[in-house]
Amino acid sequence: MVTSPVPIRIGVMGAHSTGKTLLMRRIEMELRGQGIPVARTGKLGRRAALVPLPKMQHHTLASTMWVMATGIAAAARLEEGPLQVVLADRACWDALAYFRAAQEWRRQPAARADREALHRLASAHGHTYDLLLDTVLTPTLPVERKHDYDARYRTLVDRHTHDLLREENIRHVRVTSDPASQDLAIERALQLCTTEAPL
Repeated sequence: MVTSPVPIRIGVMGAHSTGKTLLMRRIEMELRGQGIPVARTGKLGRRAALVPLPKMQHHTLASTMWVMATGIAAAARLEEGPLQVVLADRACWDALAYFRAAQEWRRQPAARADREALHRLASAHGHTYDLLLDTVLTPTLPVERKHDYDARYRTLVDRHTHDLLREENIRHVRVTSDPASQDLAIERALQLCTTEAPL
C-alpha cells in the first residue's frame, strides 16, 4: 500500500480580531500562487454558534472540548487528501487559552481534572505543527463595530496565549499588527513549504 507523505502543518493562535484568519488567507493565496496544494481549516466559532455552544468568556469544558476535537478532525480529514500543506486557523492550544481566560474572567476556576483533560488533548495534538504563528493583541487598534467584544476578556486571551506558549516551551513566531511582522511570518511559512523542511 502506498501512503501519501504527511503534509506540512502550520497553525495560528491568538486573541480574537488580531489578524489570524487574514494571515492564514494570505499564506494560502501565496502557496496557491506557487502551485503548492494547500487547504485551510476554520470557521470554528461560527460552527460552535450553530450547535449552539457557549463562546468567548462563556466557554465551558464541553465547548472547549468541542472546538478542540472539531479542529483536530477537520485537519485530519484534510491530511487524508493529496495536500502538501494544511493550515490550521486556530491551533489546539488556542482553545485552551480561550478556556483559561474564560475561567479567569468569570472568576470560576475549573476543576483540576477538567483542566488536565483539556491539557492532555492539546498536548497530544499541539506539538504537531511545523510552524506555529502567534498573533499579538494591539489594544489601541479599533475593532469592527459589529464585534461586541469584552475588552477585558480579549486581553486575558492574549495573555493566556503567550503564557501557554512559554509554559509549554513551544517554538513559535510572534506576529504583531506591524505589516513588516506579518510579511516576515508569511515569508517564514513560504520558506518552510518550498523547502519542505521544518523551521
